[in-house]
Amino acid sequence: MNKTVNQKAWFLVLPVIVLVAFSAVIPLMTVVNYSVQDTFGNNQFFWAGLEWFDIMLHSERMWNALGRQLFFSCIILLIEVPLGIFIALNMPKSGFWSSFCLVLMSLPLLIPWNVVGTIWQVFARVDIGLLGYTLSAIGIEYNYTQEAFSAWATIVAMDVWHWTSLVALLAFAGLKSIPDAYYQAAKIDQASRWAIFRYIELPKMMGVLMIAILLRFMDSFMIYTEPFVVTGGGPGNSTTMLSIDLVNQGFNLGPKAAFSIMYYLVILLISYVFYTVMTNMDKKEGK
Repeated sequence: MNKTVNQKAWFLVLPVIVLVAFSAVIPLMTVVNYSVQDTFGNNQFFWAGLEWFDIMLHSERMWNALGRQLFFSCIILLIEVPLGIFIALNMPKSGFWSSFCLVLMSLPLLIPWNVVGTIWQVFARVDIGLLGYTLSAIGIEYNYTQEAFSAWATIVAMDVWHWTSLVALLAFAGLKSIPDAYYQAAKIDQASRWAIFRYIELPKMMGVLMIAILLRFMDSFMIYTEPFVVTGGGPGNSTTMLSIDLVNQGFNLGPKAAFSIMYYLVILLISYVFYTVMTNMDKKEGK
């Protein structure tokens, strides 16, 4: 007996498909088109093939920016993930104070990126900023506009302040999903606090933690507004991430387009690795 398939549901997703095409696919194809062409102005383009990609791959400037970007993302993950887990473990699980902590942790996530950069730009100034003035007053040499280490410490602290809440909230959600029976069984077995975390809480949080790691990697790898507002990529090129270096390419459409494509492919590749790891973990938990 043949079933009649109703295809009318496609009309519901058609607006989404059109929106994605205009907001993502068409701009991406435009960038791909520019990456294989050269222009001398007057809207006249000439075929360049893979020339711009070859130039970018041999650009020491781009590789240095990529190294700084990967270093920044690694630092962020190494700090924010353990710190977020620690905060989630010590948050009240229910009651008024639990709601209060959830609201408090959500506040940094509501602040726009450019405002975060402006806040820390003022906060870290040596002359009028609370952080910069205090560090200078107690004898610590600190000037994010002149010292590379100070600039790095500032943008790392800024990102940790802004985004650790996301990891903490996701970890807290993972903890709330653990049935009380697990804790009761651990209490009967007289399991230590470390054993409870190692064998009960951490495995149950692993799914949301992988999502948190994926989100934080993608965000940190594409970071632009905050370090640009605070340091402008300086002092020198010490905090010039890939996104800032891409903007600094000027109006050279070919090199910028090739740079953008490679930037996109790196993010896509690493995100795919994270996705594969998450999928394999879900399969193991399902067995």
